[in-house]
Amino acid sequence: MIRKAALLAVLSAALFAPTVATAPGEAAAITSRQGVNLTLATITPDYATERGTEIKVTGTVHNAGTAALPGLRVRVRYDSQRFADRAAMSAFQADQTTLTQPRQVSTQSSMVLPELGANASQPFELTMTPAQFGLTAFGAYPLAVEVVQWDAVQLASQRTFLTYAPPTPQPPVRNRLAFVLPIIDQPHRADEGTFVDAKLSAAMTGKGRLATLARIAEAAPPSVTWAIDPAVFDDADAMAKEHTLSTKGAKQKRPADNAASQWLTSVRTSLADNPVMATPYADPDVTALAHQGLDDQTGLALELGAQKARQLVKPDVGTSTYWPAGGRLDADALDLLAVGKPNVAKVDKVLLDAANLPPQTPATTTPDAATTIDTVMGPITVLTADAELSRTLEEPSGTAGSTLLSRQRFIAETAMISAEPGQIRPRSLVIAPSRRWNPSPTLVTTLLKTAGKLPWLRLTPLDSIKPGATQVPRAGLTYTAQDRKQELGAKYLARVKETAAKARLTGLVTGRPQPEFDAAVLRLSSSAWRGGQRAGRAIAKLVDDAVTARINKVSITGAGPDRPRTLAGRDGDVPISVKNSLDGPISLYIEVKSNNPELLQVAYQQPEPLPIGSGQSGTVQVPMTASPASGDATVTVQLLTTDRTPYGAPVKLIVRTTGYTGIALVIVGAALTVMLAAVVTRVLRRRSQRRTARAARARESETV
Repeated sequence: MIRKAALLAVLSAALFAPTVATAPGEAAAITSRQGVNLTLATITPDYATERGTEIKVTGTVHNAGTAALPGLRVRVRYDSQRFADRAAMSAFQADQTTLTQPRQVSTQSSMVLPELGANASQPFELTMTPAQFGLTAFGAYPLAVEVVQWDAVQLASQRTFLTYAPPTPQPPVRNRLAFVLPIIDQPHRADEGTFVDAKLSAAMTGKGRLATLARIAEAAPPSVTWAIDPAVFDDADAMAKEHTLSTKGAKQKRPADNAASQWLTSVRTSLADNPVMATPYADPDVTALAHQGLDDQTGLALELGAQKARQLVKPDVGTSTYWPAGGRLDADALDLLAVGKPNVAKVDKVLLDAANLPPQTPATTTPDAATTIDTVMGPITVLTADAELSRTLEEPSGTAGSTLLSRQRFIAETAMISAEPGQIRPRSLVIAPSRRWNPSPTLVTTLLKTAGKLPWLRLTPLDSIKPGATQVPRAGLTYTAQDRKQELGAKYLARVKETAAKARLTGLVTGRPQPEFDAAVLRLSSSAWRGGQRAGRAIAKLVDDAVTARINKVSITGAGPDRPRTLAGRDGDVPISVKNSLDGPISLYIEVKSNNPELLQVAYQQPEPLPIGSGQSGTVQVPMTASPASGDATVTVQLLTTDRTPYGAPVKLIVRTTGYTGIALVIVGAALTVMLAAVVTRVLRRRSQRRTARAARARESETV
């Protein structure tokens, strides 16, 4: 009676319990309402090669409830029919209901647990062979381990895959597989020396994301291709020196960060023997730039990215392969990349998500990763990343169970691709996880090692993958309205465009080939701000303020309504001076226009730009002609760069005109006449006085 009552209780709980389902790559255990956890620890070997190969599965059953559970059994479910295709594998993993579990139960591969106490765990070990399951052909097969009570009620279950690879007259095709692993982060600086947060240092130490990537790079085989954002290395290089941290409006001087220096050294060393490709500087949202008219930013990012990557990582970093945010772009962005920056940098290969360039007709087999597509500059190569394989690298927890499940899925997926019908020559496959992933070192290292041992795979660098003579017809770039919504917004980029235009002036006036704010503006265009434009706007304000302050260091002196310039007369020269407070020389033009031509006319042409040294002022004499009437007139003074682009805001100067030139001549003439008459009178008077004196002296002599 007790046993029947317990069974009824369990059956009732099972009937009213909700079905538990997990997505591929999630936690390695399914927890039932009864609080039973099932975790798989190992499956050995990775794949079976003979009908008699002993397959061993180990794991743990844990009772998280408050009461002991009697009558438990751990057993295996299987199916002797292999998966027909990869879609069937995905469906098996996605639907965790009991209706889609493997149909057959192994009577040999099971273990009885008479009773499992409250909050107690029990390890288990199950063995089986392909012969017991009736496996006959190369391929991937469904497998599940379950915990049942009284052989009737399923308390927990975990699905996985079993790969069978027996010797065959025709060995399986050995496909080429390229791993692309990203080292890409969000920007952490506003202008060159100012950091907006302290997150970068934390990311490069301990269990930080960039520190994790450095450890993976150290252990990765030389065939792995690394996709880097040069801005990450540029930020680290800046942090390895004295820098400024700006938070909540306050700025603090910070010493050089040793963690940044050590991270740079470690990654450079690890990547020395690996192929490396660089994104454009700061990983810009190229599709958004193309749609909002910031075409120049893409060419500049390509150029600066190539320069920084070769300077900070190694000289042979590739820059002609582009990997867009989200793995998707449209024809406008593709054309923009193909044009690039003429004679400097352009793109001739792109790495896309497979859904961005689907086959014309639904594919029943996995298409080759390489194909070609037309652009305004001619055909370029397109490589498509396999979504399912790429997801196997992104298991977030990195626990023993989840790593095992991801590895089993990876082995089965790649075996399934090799077993697809009609394949007579190797195909190319590409794995590329999301660009700002937070990987598990254990998982990634395990999958890299596993891939290197599988007889149906050959690891290869990304650059070695070329389009074949026969290609699967493609439907063209598929870029949806949802893809468009994920781009950086028009309002946000309008401000970036304005800041970029102002920043360009600082380079034109100084004549520098690479203006100081180029990198700062590119960081504002980063795809990292997708979905986080509030953070981008905060940095954009800091950059815009810095650009404005730099522009204001070149100014017209003596400007203001209380400091009028005086033109004494009908015409003359009025001096206009410009002060250069920058730390280098500048060259500019000065344009002067009268706002009151009826009172004042300006006829000034400057044939050559005016050079002004650092900390000095430069002056030009501007000819002006006034009307006969006197009064105040205004002129507008605009500074221009060497290509005559307005620099800074125009300045109005007051010119006070007297109109006294003719009157002044009359006055001066009359004054000269009066002065001459007075002089003549005095001379004649003195002469008369001298004659009188001489006559008197003569009379006195005669008398004597």
